[in-house]
Amino acid sequence: MRLTNSRGRVRLRMVAPAVVVFLGSTMSVLDAQVPPLLPEPVVAALAGEVSGDVVLRAVDVISEHHRMRGSASYLAAAQAVAERARAYGLAEVRVEEFPTDGRTFYGTQRSRPAWDATFAELWELAPDGRVGWRRAVRHASWEALPISLAQDSHSGRASAELVDVGAGTDPADYQGKDVRGKLVLTSSQPGAVAPLAVGRHGAAGIVSWAQNQRSAWWGEDTRLVRWGHLETFSPYRTFAFMVSPKTAGEWRERLAAGGTVMLEAAVEAGQAPGAYHIVTAAIPGADPALAHEEIVFTCHLDHQRPGANDNASGCAAILEAGRALVKLVEEGLIEPPTRTIRFVWPPEIEGSLTILAARPDWARRVRAVVHLDMVGGGPETKAVFHVTRGPASLPSFVNDVAEAFTHFVNEETYRFAATGHADYPLVALSGGREPLMARFADFSRGSDHEIYTEGSWRIPAVYYNDWPDRYIHTQRDEAGNLDATKLQRAAFLGAINGYFLARMSDDDVPAVQHAVEVARHRRAAQDLRRETQLQGDEVASYRRFRADFERRLDASIQEFLRPVAPTAPAQAAAELRSWTERLTPPGSPRTATTPAADVIYRRNPALQGTMTAFGYSYIDEHLGAHRVAGLRLLRYGGLWGSGSEYSYEVLNLVDGSRSVGQIRDDVSAIYGPVPMGLVAEYLGALESIGVVAR
Repeated sequence: MRLTNSRGRVRLRMVAPAVVVFLGSTMSVLDAQVPPLLPEPVVAALAGEVSGDVVLRAVDVISEHHRMRGSASYLAAAQAVAERARAYGLAEVRVEEFPTDGRTFYGTQRSRPAWDATFAELWELAPDGRVGWRRAVRHASWEALPISLAQDSHSGRASAELVDVGAGTDPADYQGKDVRGKLVLTSSQPGAVAPLAVGRHGAAGIVSWAQNQRSAWWGEDTRLVRWGHLETFSPYRTFAFMVSPKTAGEWRERLAAGGTVMLEAAVEAGQAPGAYHIVTAAIPGADPALAHEEIVFTCHLDHQRPGANDNASGCAAILEAGRALVKLVEEGLIEPPTRTIRFVWPPEIEGSLTILAARPDWARRVRAVVHLDMVGGGPETKAVFHVTRGPASLPSFVNDVAEAFTHFVNEETYRFAATGHADYPLVALSGGREPLMARFADFSRGSDHEIYTEGSWRIPAVYYNDWPDRYIHTQRDEAGNLDATKLQRAAFLGAINGYFLARMSDDDVPAVQHAVEVARHRRAAQDLRRETQLQGDEVASYRRFRADFERRLDASIQEFLRPVAPTAPAQAAAELRSWTERLTPPGSPRTATTPAADVIYRRNPALQGTMTAFGYSYIDEHLGAHRVAGLRLLRYGGLWGSGSEYSYEVLNLVDGSRSVGQIRDDVSAIYGPVPMGLVAEYLGALESIGVVAR
């Protein structure tokens, strides 16, 4: 028997008899599954309504646009999403605008000026006895393949030789090479090369074949062109083109043999004051006492064309979740949500940071986030689907609820794949029939969820995502490589998870506690494995943290059900005044001291967000790149985490009650033992730029 919830009471339901099937010589016993947490009619209605084929059509529309921040094409994509949201019956549909001029800050995000291009071509020239050189092969075109122009390129023209500088990031790469007025060929991202190639040596522009996002399939297709970037705030106004390893390899061979490669480059592009365009929509809550609380569905709308899985898939999937929920409510097949469900389509990370910092009253009303970023990959993309938890600094039952629903879908889709029969196969008309086989993963950074869960806001978030993906950030990230069945399952999981949270009440507590207990057993197995890697006092410290984690996770259930208490304006003003008295303004240097283990820090409430945002690093600008390079925590590699993860959680753990020593112990339990001196040094650096104070 299994424990399920039937809106208002906990019921025990007998499980159907086991189905025994023979697969070759192997016998498999597959239990019929009972949906968790929600009444079966609700689950059946959602499973029947959500359509992966509808999601895939929306992916087609979005992926037609090269969606760079502030660009005309991004705005067209935003308007297309808004138009569909209105057609689907979502309420309060708006394309909100936030100024981006390079000077305005949203928390720790320096707004990046809008960037757009109207023309870009890169031609290889061939000798011509009459005119010297003629155009022979076009290797890059903004119109045909916009990914071939690096983001944040500026206008420029050049007809010049190509010089291979290897990585191009070390002065030794330029020894004996004259690159002034020429184009340089590099294996690095253009932004990393510009200071030396353009700033010091006077190159006219950059041609890159940089590779990233390496997986087992890296290098199998040398014709792939990968997305490239120049630095948004670089003083070197230049342009860069991206070419495939195949093209670069042919040029390198010719140059190494003493030959010449002549290229003609033309770019019309640049930055200008503009706006972040963020689409928002809602399903209003039906309970007047709870409607001001919000469950947020989010994704990120920006990316290169086509950018189908990354991330037209997530954008289209939350659209479909909204469509299905509105339709089922209107038909009376499910009850309306009691809390408001909000849908947000922002530029990645910077858009989420912007709207949270610019709308603090709204941010306080958000109770949980369902985030979808890359959810449509199938056999062609080699994707593995993940349900990724929030950071360990923010224990929440929300992640266990997501795992309960996902476990149900894993079992049902496997049962269908293995036997041809299941109550909930969740198969699209044009999609595959493979099982979902989603993995449950610990927190990882790299998308908008990390902004909501950051210590400034502490909003629980579940992150649905694919990895690996062999076509990520290339011209082959096309809708034709996605699987409608996978999209259907992702949209279903998002819809059912968000809907449950939007209606969760005291009656659901026993079922939620059961889901937590099931997930707790999985966590206990990992704890046992990790303890074998620790020694001495670290074992006791690890156990203490894990026990506290589970206690706080249990407490998160009742915290979620408590009414939101808005901060009074007078209280907020008083908090800011007290901080003004103790903080040195950001950017004003002061001597950083090494704090003792018992020093307690508080966050600056006027400075919200991560230390590295998108295309901008607050800590680099205010502390100085040289000092940042000397911070040992940022380079530290632990048993289960790296420097970026340690620094993210160290700042999250600053809560006005933990001492530096306690923060060191807790982050050691999360990612592996780290010397206290590294944690103290990092917090001292943040103190010196006004991020934290004693």
